[in-house]
Amino acid sequence: MARGLFLALTIFLAGVSILFPSATEHTGRMSSSPVAKPLTAREERAWRSFIRLIVQLPREIDEDMLRRNGLSLTRYVVLMQLSEAPEGSRRMGDLANAVAISPSRMTRIIQSMVGEGLVTRQVDPGDARASRAVLADAGFALLQEAWPAHLAAVRSLVFDRIDADDLAHLRRISDRLLTGIGDLPS
Repeated sequence: MARGLFLALTIFLAGVSILFPSATEHTGRMSSSPVAKPLTAREERAWRSFIRLIVQLPREIDEDMLRRNGLSLTRYVVLMQLSEAPEGSRRMGDLANAVAISPSRMTRIIQSMVGEGLVTRQVDPGDARASRAVLADAGFALLQEAWPAHLAAVRSLVFDRIDADDLAHLRRISDRLLTGIGDLPS
């Protein structure tokens, strides 16, 4: 359960890269979009704390993993996703979605990993227009080497700091928030 929760958090956190100004700040510019209800002071404090967490936590884990194994958190999640897929293989678009990054970024990451011998890239036998990333033996070995460092970072930064009740709440809240991702009006 903890691994699944962390995967959900990792995927959610990996996609966060831009902080938006507070809804209570006045920018002085007129907008044609509908005005959202401002956050209450309590909501604002919770939001700012949450934003800080979703930016700092993956950064901290990423830095720790780079220092220990030379493997970024994103590349770790790519290897993990491939290791859990049937035959260690996933379509590139599906892999990008699972890792919560853009298809173009996934392509760059996979190209780099192919060059390092960690994965191979193959034409999808079911659709010649698509390609698949396939976990190579060297990629699996690196994943096995990096796994203890990843686990240690996650345990010390997250699970050692919360109790069983917090864990249940974290899972429930994370699942609820994740169900709404992608449902925002454009």
